[in-house]
Amino acid sequence: MSQTMTSSPATSPTDAATSIFESLESEVRSYCRSWPAVFTRAAGPRIQTEDGREYLDFFSGAGALNYGHNHPELLEPLLDYLRDGGILHSLDMYTSAKRDFLTAFQDLILEPRELDYRVMFPGPTGTNAVEAALKLARKVTGRQHILSFTNAFHGMTLGSLSVTGNSMKRRGAGIPLTNSSKIPYDDYFSGTTEDFLWLERVLEDSGSGVDKPAAIIVETVQGEGGLNAARLEWLRALSDLCRAHDILLIVDDVQAGCGRTGTFFSFEEAGIVPDIVCLSKSISGYGLPMALVLIRPDLDVWEPGEHNGTFRGHNAAFVTGTAALERFWSDDVFAKEVRERGAELRRDLTAVAEQYDGAEVRGRGLLTGVAFPDPEVAGRVAQAAFRRGLLVETSGPESEVLKVMPALTITAEDLAEGTRIIADSVAEVLGTAR
Repeated sequence: MSQTMTSSPATSPTDAATSIFESLESEVRSYCRSWPAVFTRAAGPRIQTEDGREYLDFFSGAGALNYGHNHPELLEPLLDYLRDGGILHSLDMYTSAKRDFLTAFQDLILEPRELDYRVMFPGPTGTNAVEAALKLARKVTGRQHILSFTNAFHGMTLGSLSVTGNSMKRRGAGIPLTNSSKIPYDDYFSGTTEDFLWLERVLEDSGSGVDKPAAIIVETVQGEGGLNAARLEWLRALSDLCRAHDILLIVDDVQAGCGRTGTFFSFEEAGIVPDIVCLSKSISGYGLPMALVLIRPDLDVWEPGEHNGTFRGHNAAFVTGTAALERFWSDDVFAKEVRERGAELRRDLTAVAEQYDGAEVRGRGLLTGVAFPDPEVAGRVAQAAFRRGLLVETSGPESEVLKVMPALTITAEDLAEGTRIIADSVAEVLGTAR
């Protein structure tokens, strides 16, 4: 597919074009309500509708498309594999595609970072990885309780929801979500309370009545929770606390990982080594379903078949995942480019935020956005940006943050085009002329 597509004026889809969605698909659908268009083709950072309208994509499949749409160097190995009659479905059987992926992951990701993990393939989504991590933590420690953080999001299945903070998503469970507690994320008290003071006290006090947890699960950047980015020193203190009290540390790197913050793992810059790491979204490189749980070797105490899933052997994802690792992570060149684009994004968004009282930039790398004091503004800005040809979503407990998440492969020119659209959209919504 060509990486260049033509643009035409925005139009709304006709009733005939969307009637099957409206009449047959569940009311649970959400993104299509914000972006009422029928999409057909995509290349690089751009996506096109069936009526020819082109959009710059600053959504990236909620982080599943870190290398853009239909990257040719990932597409060709997949097409070759399919034409050759390669195995597609294999559960956890040995396949050449899985061997190639594991070899690339070991050689290009784990060994250069001196990380010693066993690799588990759960079901193919992020919440599958989280469920497996929680289950393993409880099995290893013999403890039931899990601690997670305010405004966390870890998935939509019951175990993942139990460690998620969003009240609307938690209500959807329909039953009590137990065996977990929430503790304050970094800067939850705006710097007025020492972050781990309470937790350290109750863990050290045999009379506190608080049971030691099996694990603490954390996102280094809370993607759905409002782009709250933990300070590196806070992450180090959390890691030290877990180690001192024999608590497993689980890092949920489903959205912030695979290069989104400028290093392959979002925790690298903090210099910590989690006991368990959850990966999904862009680990396949191409938007194909795939998830990993990385496990400290001595914690790998599963019995054969004790945790499984029909689609944990998605070989097409192994093929594109291998191609992505070899193309982008064989050296530090790509990571440096991502960090450059991340600095440019923060600079441009800071310029936008500085024009409006109370607005602030949040996030890290190419997972950065603008929080507005009026929770209605971000959604209105996203709609104005859509009318101008840009896909961008919101996050936060009140959708108060404009969440900017372009492909990691985006050029400086395309990034600047997108941030100009954001600046114009903010100016429109807040009533200032540009």
